Amino acid sequence: MKAAKILALVAAALAFATLPLWADQGIMFLAGLVLIEAVFALSWNLLFGFTGLASFGHAAFFAIGAYLTGYALRTALGVPFLLLIMGSGILGAAVAVLTGLVLLRRTTGIHLAIFTLALAEVLRIIIGYSTVLGREDGLASIPRPALDFGFATINLASGTAYYWFLCVAASLLAGLLWLVCHGPFGRVLVSIRQDPERAAFMGVNVPAYRLLAFTISGGVAAMSGALYAPWAQIVTPESAHWIHSTQPMLASLLGGAHSFYGPIIGTVLFSVINYLTRDLVGLAELVIGLILLVIVLAAPNGVVGLLQAAWRRATRSSRTPEAMPQSVGDAT
Repeated sequence: MKAAKILALVAAALAFATLPLWADQGIMFLAGLVLIEAVFALSWNLLFGFTGLASFGHAAFFAIGAYLTGYALRTALGVPFLLLIMGSGILGAAVAVLTGLVLLRRTTGIHLAIFTLALAEVLRIIIGYSTVLGREDGLASIPRPALDFGFATINLASGTAYYWFLCVAASLLAGLLWLVCHGPFGRVLVSIRQDPERAAFMGVNVPAYRLLAFTISGGVAAMSGALYAPWAQIVTPESAHWIHSTQPMLASLLGGAHSFYGPIIGTVLFSVINYLTRDLVGLAELVIGLILLVIVLAAPNGVVGLLQAAWRRATRSSRTPEAMPQSVGDAT
């Protein structure tokens, strides 16, 4: 299973990295969105799949990063792009700390989800009234940046150059989250998700771990928004809309919320379904909903759970013929 997983990762990495060489601009743009949304979904699933907390307003952090980067690039503030991405992450993490200090002390579960949804809607309405942020029209004509390392400059103005930058940035952020989820910190989060009372009894500071997970999740979501602004070259208040908050949820549930790779697989599948149904005017949402319903009913643990079950059945059936003669020999 481990070898198959490594082969699948290598094949997916090669497919995304070489995509500008064999696909048209439209497919490349969609693939770039998939990379950004996959990081966004991973940040959400750090809360839900590993910590057991649900946020229905995660798009607020995405919008914070997108608007900060979009405004800085559009007004040519002269801030290096990499610093803008890091600044977006710090701002998103700071907002997550402030809201988490209030919300996580008082509520969890569905109440936390509703509070985060309300805060995201408040942010969206504030952006809609902000003249500096373009009100309902948002920020348009956002230029793509250049990376200045002092000794060399990499111009990301072309779509292909920025796409390859997206591949690198998304891989680094996903790798960072993988380390978080598979290290001691991630194991503590899983224990909190499974039984917070027992974890607290064992000496785990549950509120502090939850707050730190909320902070990391908000910071990474804001960085995914920072990557989005130059790629789409427009940011609107819809980036903070509750519908955008549902995308990482659907991707995680579709791919498998208790698997690290589930949100990535779910994001890819969700994008493919959207692309294949793009010509069904007026019926696309219905078809997408029915497809998602069938997949969720057939695979409650997501596509990853379905693949794992199929792998176990295949390996069990391949071992059975060998095991029978051995058992007969032992009996005789």
